Amino acid sequence: MPAARVLRGTLLTAGLALIGFGLHGLLNDPYITDPLDVLIWAVGALVLHDGLWVPALTALGAPLARRPLLRGWLIVAAAVTAVGLPAVLRSGVQRANRSLLPLPYLRNWLLVLAACAALGMLGAAAQWWRRRGRGPVSDPPPRAGRW
Repeated sequence: MPAARVLRGTLLTAGLALIGFGLHGLLNDPYITDPLDVLIWAVGALVLHDGLWVPALTALGAPLARRPLLRGWLIVAAAVTAVGLPAVLRSGVQRANRSLLPLPYLRNWLLVLAACAALGMLGAAAQWWRRRGRGPVSDPPPRAGRW
């Protein structure tokens, strides 16, 4: 039996076990009074992901198809922004509970984007460094004694 098949079977079994564990927790959690609400939320998230997020990234990423590192950074930046933007927008609102959103979310969001950009530039520099020694891509020189 090939190792890839064993690995796939192991990962499938582990994934199904995790799904079962999550469903068990969902159905037996005392704080969740109506699991149908969670199902409606999950279907809405799926529609939002597959109906809006993926087509938008595909349409915006297509012109950048020749630059996969830039495309990857833009996808990461969009995901970080989608997750962090609500906290960034709410951070300046005054409220009675000062501990609700106590962190400097705008600064932290910008730091995460800068760190992702630095990793992307590091990857681009590594690619450039690897290609630098090769020279221009051309046909290999003919072997001796071939002519």
